Amino acid sequence: MKIDSDRLARALFFLSIFSSTILLAFGYGIAVQKYEIFPYAFINSTSEAFELVSDTVSGELPWYYRNVDYTEKISVNVYEKDSAYEGLNLVTSMASNNQLSVRVIDMEGERIHEWDIDWFNIWLNPKHLTEHEIPKSRPGTHIHGAVLMENGDLVFNFEHLGMVRLNICGDVVWRLPYRTHHSIYMDEHGSLWVSGQRNHDKSIPEFPNYKPPFIEYTIIEVSPKGEIIQEISVMDLLKENDLNGLLYMSTLHNDSTEVTGDTLHLNDVETFPSAMEEGIFEAGDIMISLRNINTILVFGQADKKLKFQSTGGFARQHDPDFIDGNTISVFDNNNIAPELYGPQSRILILSAMQNSSHIFYSGSESHRFYTDIMGKHQWLPNGNLLITESRKGRAFEIDKNGEIVWEFLNVVESGIVGLMEEVQRLPSRYVNLFNQERTKKCTQESLDLLLESKK
Repeated sequence: MKIDSDRLARALFFLSIFSSTILLAFGYGIAVQKYEIFPYAFINSTSEAFELVSDTVSGELPWYYRNVDYTEKISVNVYEKDSAYEGLNLVTSMASNNQLSVRVIDMEGERIHEWDIDWFNIWLNPKHLTEHEIPKSRPGTHIHGAVLMENGDLVFNFEHLGMVRLNICGDVVWRLPYRTHHSIYMDEHGSLWVSGQRNHDKSIPEFPNYKPPFIEYTIIEVSPKGEIIQEISVMDLLKENDLNGLLYMSTLHNDSTEVTGDTLHLNDVETFPSAMEEGIFEAGDIMISLRNINTILVFGQADKKLKFQSTGGFARQHDPDFIDGNTISVFDNNNIAPELYGPQSRILILSAMQNSSHIFYSGSESHRFYTDIMGKHQWLPNGNLLITESRKGRAFEIDKNGEIVWEFLNVVESGIVGLMEEVQRLPSRYVNLFNQERTKKCTQESLDLLLESKK
């Protein structure tokens, strides 16, 4: 058999190019992870989307669902009526079939009201997002941060995509085209304090050692009408308070302070209420949580001067809350301190006056409590504490002795729970808003509007 030397040479040439490309891509992939170079920040900031795609291809459950060892669809597993704080609950979670859910339930777990929330119906033309940021399939994102207004309107974040206000019947009141995420806190004046972000693909002269792409986190105050009242850059805030070490804590190399990607990860913004007893903290002070540098900070609202800093006493924390003018509680995910029976999250109490902390509640071998991401807690008027264990689709209320007096499970199918971002116990004034007659009225009004629009 005669071999065509020219054809063989061409084949070997292209094979060598193909092989070199594979080796180069493989090597670059390793370098991306090791040195966090482009496109590490993009992959890291959209890891949930990548995980969702890979799970779908592999046939495994998406990240927002998980298997459990119980099969019955029981929502309320524990309910001690004499000890639990009575009221309705606002539940933000994933439902079945990749659907988003925000609903009001009673203490028995019965649904009182629900909003139909679908990104593709609510935000038809998101001009504030780039093409690759726009969701392509349901759920598209999840709801992270939600509050009820006095009249029962719902305000919530489509995580990293924007904020929306719906009325009690589910009609859109306004949309805020800003990349909001993680949290919404409503102060006593009705202002909404929200975690926001700007994504940068170019350098900023004021921060030359921040290498694009990177995320600049912002604190935004939004009016009840959906208008931005003020916007504060967290990077500017740290620089102006001579906290440059926090800005560059996640350096890439030993011989420089270059950073990139999601360096800080703002996940909560709250203000100190005037009705609370003052101390080191005063009315209007702003508290923020920066997860990726394990730091909580409190600033004066008027002068933006640092009043309190706590770094390193918790790991990957969420949802710090003011208790009084000298005390803060924090949801410590505690990812890096496993017990013999597995890692356990904690609720910590921080004393700004004494610069100390102690554990208020932690998981144990008999009552395990752990979520690697997210998590919320709410102090109730009777002294009980309501905790949301997000990844396990579970919320539970403990009394002053740490005993569980109410437990809610977000079971979406037999043997499967859905992600639960937060359960909030609502003030008593909402009971009259969310009764069956009001729900039926909304359903009929929505149907009438739909029929009217088709005439």
